Amino acid sequence: MPALLISNARVIDPASRRNAVGELCVRDGRIVPSLSRADRKRARKLDGSGLVACPGLVDIHVHFREPGQTHKETIGTGSRAAAAGGFTTVVCMPNTSPPADNAGTIQFIKDAVARDAVVKVYPTGGITVGLKGQVMAPIGSLKRAGIVAITDDGDCVQSNEMMRRALEYAKMFDLPLMDHCQDQSMTHDAVMNEGVVSTRLGLRGWPHAAEDLIVSRNVILSEATGAHIHLQHISSRHSVGIIRRAKARGVRITAEGTPHHFALTEEALTGYDTNFKMNPPLRTEADRRAIVAGLRDGTLDCIATDHAPHTENEKDREFDYAPNGIIGLETALAVSLEILVRRGKFPLARLVDLMTRRPAALLGLPAGTLADGAPADICLFDPRESWRYDARAGFSKSANSPWHGQTLTGRVKATIVDGRVVYAGGKIA
Repeated sequence: MPALLISNARVIDPASRRNAVGELCVRDGRIVPSLSRADRKRARKLDGSGLVACPGLVDIHVHFREPGQTHKETIGTGSRAAAAGGFTTVVCMPNTSPPADNAGTIQFIKDAVARDAVVKVYPTGGITVGLKGQVMAPIGSLKRAGIVAITDDGDCVQSNEMMRRALEYAKMFDLPLMDHCQDQSMTHDAVMNEGVVSTRLGLRGWPHAAEDLIVSRNVILSEATGAHIHLQHISSRHSVGIIRRAKARGVRITAEGTPHHFALTEEALTGYDTNFKMNPPLRTEADRRAIVAGLRDGTLDCIATDHAPHTENEKDREFDYAPNGIIGLETALAVSLEILVRRGKFPLARLVDLMTRRPAALLGLPAGTLADGAPADICLFDPRESWRYDARAGFSKSANSPWHGQTLTGRVKATIVDGRVVYAGGKIA
């Protein structure tokens, strides 16, 4: 592989506290401090003038739908969407068909990754068999098969005793447990946040307490077992407060915020557009501001997309019957730049940290840094370029995005994985 030289870019690497205009040198797929005269002469050169070079973005919450739901997404198409969004490492959820609750399905996913993925894709395994919350999955064999965490994702484990036992096993095998926090007894037929807007629209409301109760349960069980629980896509300001207080006591709780929950509110649903229907639902402006505050002060540890593809036919239904979820890999960086950096006044390095070093560290992934010797996973982006997002022309197999047709600011120019350019100029290399 020829060497790679990126010059004149603003290099931001929170892990090594680097934030200055300079150059990045890559040889044999890894970051190196410099290149020899001969390597420099032969190297592929990228001019980063006006651009930011940072570690490849890391998303620890995506749905690539393979096996069994490849009409929505595949590991190949999902990884291409990730590359177009600047992501070099992603973690896929186990709610496939069949679910990833056994070593055989994990091996199938790993084989598909080796064959089709253009970025690094890590699998998770189910907490319970079939993600049904009744019988614990074989966590030890899942760990040996190569998972990086366990989760039942959209099917939150309702039994407190089952969750306690799962946490004891997760701690034994040194695996984080990722939980979608939802008390299902409070959300039957619910389709949006419970409040004034749901009443006005005549839609069944989803109370924030359904999230808050499970967040509280998880804090108690983490404290009791000493296991690491990662709370997925937090949407409620009350949950943010619970997590903040738990962290102050040293509980092993971490949590993520999503671009849609810190950029949008329930008011976006007034047109009954199912591309704004998601789980957990968009909530109030007070909730949105609390998520931003949580990302600012470290209560929420990272940003994740919860990339959840659905076909147009599935989404083009009455609001009550359309599935929850949106795609988000290709828009996450631009939306985050707008809401957190330009409006929220976050330092750009803080945003980069939330999308690189921090999520990688949560699951112990070899990613999120440009330190010498690290894998040369790099995102090169223009924070000022405006562009019109056409979800139907994107790399995902689905187009269910709330940002379809909108003008966004901040665009990925190149994505590099192990020193190889996999995306540049709007195309997969």
